[in-house]
Amino acid sequence: MAKLSIDRRTLKRSSLMAVFLLAVFLFLLFRVFAIQFFQFEHYQKKVIDQLTTASPVRAERGVILDSAGRVLAENRTVYRVSLFPNVIERSASADETRERIAAGLSEILSLNIEKVREHLAHKTALSRTVAQNLDTETANRVLRFIGENKFYEMIAVEAVTTRYYPYGSLAAHCLGFTGSDGQGLYGLELQYDAALRGKNGSYVTARDSRGNEMPNAYEAYIPAENGYTLYTTLDAYIQSVLERELNKTLLESGAKNRVCGIVMDVESGAILAMATAPSFDLNEPFALNAASQKAIDALGVDPASEEYAAEKSRLLLETWSNKAVTEIYMPGSTFKTLTCSMVLEEGAVTNLDERFFCSGALTVADRNIHCHKAGGHGSLTFKEGLQNSCNPVMMTIAARLGKDKFYQYVRNFGLLEKTGIDLPGEGNSIFHAPSKFTELDLATASFGQNFKVSLLQMISAVSAVANGGELLSPYLVERMTDSDGNVVYEHERAVRRRVISEKTAKTISAILEEGVSGDGGAKNAYVPGYRVAAKTGTSEKIGDDASARIGSCVGYAPADEPRVAVIIEVDEPSGGVRYGSVVAAPYLANVMEDILPYLGVEARYTEEEEENLTVGVPNCIGMTREEAEELLSEAGIAAVFSGEGDRVLAQSPAVGSRIKKNGASVSLRFTEEETTPLSVPDVVGKSAAEANRTLVDAGFNVAIEGARDFLRSSKNVAAQYPAPGVSLPRGSVVTVRFLYDEKDE
Repeated sequence: MAKLSIDRRTLKRSSLMAVFLLAVFLFLLFRVFAIQFFQFEHYQKKVIDQLTTASPVRAERGVILDSAGRVLAENRTVYRVSLFPNVIERSASADETRERIAAGLSEILSLNIEKVREHLAHKTALSRTVAQNLDTETANRVLRFIGENKFYEMIAVEAVTTRYYPYGSLAAHCLGFTGSDGQGLYGLELQYDAALRGKNGSYVTARDSRGNEMPNAYEAYIPAENGYTLYTTLDAYIQSVLERELNKTLLESGAKNRVCGIVMDVESGAILAMATAPSFDLNEPFALNAASQKAIDALGVDPASEEYAAEKSRLLLETWSNKAVTEIYMPGSTFKTLTCSMVLEEGAVTNLDERFFCSGALTVADRNIHCHKAGGHGSLTFKEGLQNSCNPVMMTIAARLGKDKFYQYVRNFGLLEKTGIDLPGEGNSIFHAPSKFTELDLATASFGQNFKVSLLQMISAVSAVANGGELLSPYLVERMTDSDGNVVYEHERAVRRRVISEKTAKTISAILEEGVSGDGGAKNAYVPGYRVAAKTGTSEKIGDDASARIGSCVGYAPADEPRVAVIIEVDEPSGGVRYGSVVAAPYLANVMEDILPYLGVEARYTEEEEENLTVGVPNCIGMTREEAEELLSEAGIAAVFSGEGDRVLAQSPAVGSRIKKNGASVSLRFTEEETTPLSVPDVVGKSAAEANRTLVDAGFNVAIEGARDFLRSSKNVAAQYPAPGVSLPRGSVVTVRFLYDEKDE
C-alpha cells in the first residue's frame, strides 16, 4: 500500500490557516466574553432602546418667593392650538373643511382669517401652531368647536406649562426670565437655573415591530424631580416703593441713561430691593418698553428692515441689563464717607473740630484742583468738611494718610473685587494700578473721581460703616427647599473682613446725620421722626460729553442703630438740575419714609417736627356735633361749625386729605345750603412760616410739597395751587411747593 506524501508547502499553508482560524475563534470568544461580562449593560440598553419607547415626564420649575412668602415667579397652564393640514387634506370635502376651520378659529381666537388659511395651505405639513398662551376659557371654546364639527384628528388643543410673573415688571432685573424652552436667561432664573428646573423623568413602555404597546412587557416609570423653591431676600413692598421713586426721578430729572437703586439690610447683606428704571414686563420680555419704543420710532425706519431688528435687539439687551450690578460709575462725593472713615481709623485726624481752610482750590503735584464751591468754604472743621463736601479738606486728610494706606483701605472696603452676589454678569471696578498710584491720583480719589465702582460695591462699602465696620457679602437667596419642604440650602452670614472699628463707624454716622438734620449737602434726605445718615454726590463722566453728570445719594437709618441702607444713582440728568442733592436725595428720603415704619422702626419726633406733622382728615359725615368734635380733637384738628341740624351733612376738606397738623381745621356743615366761599390768598415768594400763617388766617388748610425741612429751607414758596383768587369753601386745602435746596458736590 502506497504512502500518502504531503507537500511541505501545503502543510505550511494548512498550519497557517489553522492558526488563523484559531485566532479568529479566540477573538470571537473574547468578544463574546467581553460583551457578556464587561459591556452587558451597554448592549442591553441598545436592545431595550430598540424595543421600547420613552415618554418624557417633565419636571415642574421651582417657584420664586419674596421674604414674606409672596409669589414672584410661578408656573401656569396655558393652551396651544395646532392644525394637522395633511389629515385635513385626506378628508372628504377638504376645501370645504379648510374654510370652516379657518372661519371658526379666526373668530374664536380673534385671528386674521388669511393667517389661518396660510397655515391650512401647507397641505403636507404634519402640524402647524396657530395660537399659543391661550387661557382656559378660550381653549374650551376651541374644544367645543372641535366637538361640534367632529374635527378631532384635524385640530389639537394642548396644555402647556409656562413661566408667569404675578407682579409683571416688579423686580424684573433681579428675577430675570426664561426662554420658550423654560431655560433661565437672565437674573435669578439664570443664576439658579439648575436648581429651579429640576430633573425630568420618563415613562418607558415596550413596543412590537409595528410600534404597538406590548401587554405584560417591559415598562418602567422614572419620576420627575421638581425644581427647588427659592426664598429670596427681596420684599415686594419695599421693591415697589423703590421702583416708584426711581420712576419719579427718571421722569423729573430727565435722566438720559437710566436710573437705579438698591435697598440693603446692613446687618446681614440681604438685598431687600434692587431696581433699574425704566423696567420691562417679565411676562412679555421681548416687547420693548415705552421708552425704548419711543426711541426706535424716532429713527423712522421700516419695522420689517434689518436696521430696525438690530436696533430692537440692542435696546432689549440694554433694557434687560441690571444697571446696579453690571455697570460701573464714578461715585463722586459719596466716597468721602469712606475717606473720612479711613483717616479717623488711622488717627490721621484725632480732633473732629480741627479746622481747615478752603480757598476754593488746592495745588497737588503742580495741578490746581478746585473745590465745587466757587470761592471756597473758608475756615471749617473736619466735621463740616464732610458735611459740606469740601474737596480741599478731603485732599489734605488723604495726604496725611498716604498712598499705601489709602490704597489698602480701598481694597479692604471691597472696591477692588467683585462682591460675589448671586446674580450673573457682575461688573468690577476700574482703579489705578498700585505701582502707578500717584500723589495726584490720591488727591482726586479722595473725593471720588477718576475711578469707577459698581453701585453694589458702593452700598456694600457704606453698609460696612453703618453696621459697625464689617464688610458683608450681599446676597439674594435666603434658602431653598425641595418639593417636600426640606431645606436644601440656607444662607449663612458672610463677613468678608472687618474694615474699621465700631467707634469710627459711630463717629462717621453721627457726622453724616448732623449734615442731614442740619444744613449739610444731604439735607434733602431728611425724614421727620427718623435720624438719617446720608451723603450725596455729583460726578463727571470723563471721556463723555463734558456736561454729562451722575447724581447719586447713599444713606442709612436710623443713624444710631442702622437697619437699612439705600443708594440711588441718576445717570445723566437733563432737567436743568444735575446735583445728587436734588435728583437723588429727596427720593432716597421718600423710600426711607415709607419703609422704616414698615420694618417696625418707630418714629421719634422732635418738638419742631411735632409742630409740622401732617394728619389725614377723618370722616365726620353723619356724626353729631359732639361726636365730630371729639374725633377731630383726637386727631389734633380744630372743628368749625356752620348751620343748624342734628348731623354733619358736609365737610371740608374731604375725607383722607392730608393737612398740616399745626393750625389745621375742618369746616363742618349741618345744612344743605352752601356757605360763602373764600378767596385764596397769594403766598408765592413768601417764607414757609409767613405762607402758613397767611393761609390759616384766611380759613384754609396747608399741604406742603417739595422740601421736607421747609421751615429751615432757604427757599420761599415756588408755586401754589389752587391759584390765588380762586374761590373755595372754608377749610379747603391749599398746596404750597418749595424747591429743594441745591448743593453742588
